[in-house]
Amino acid sequence: MGRPIRVVIAKPGLDGHDRGAKIIARSLRDAGMEVIYTGLHQTPDQIVATVVQEDADAVGLSVLSGAHMTLVPRVLDGLKAEGAGDVVVLVGGTIPHDDVPELKRMGVAEVYTPGAPVEDMIAFLRSAVPAAS
Repeated sequence: MGRPIRVVIAKPGLDGHDRGAKIIARSLRDAGMEVIYTGLHQTPDQIVATVVQEDADAVGLSVLSGAHMTLVPRVLDGLKAEGAGDVVVLVGGTIPHDDVPELKRMGVAEVYTPGAPVEDMIAFLRSAVPAAS
């Protein structure tokens, strides 16, 4: 068994609701993952810097503000620019179904909407980051 999966949970933009992100962070921690929660109102550059500094395997972006089609590409571009394009990117929140294919085309590994089982996220991360688990 390797090291625990390291996941950054981030709230990009001006969205001030983080209850769901905290529940996800706690659930991933309870599943044995190392979780770094960035707090509210993070810029894409701050999120990228945290992911790189923490040598994270994955980043979960929680977006409830509707700005996902602006913020997520900026995080993806920043990760690539920093040589961290292999980091698994998950997006959760109030994401319209029609936006999911475009987010995945951009490089998002998986999208979770309200009510998605946390067990699905845990299983997905374990399969997407096998070297760390």
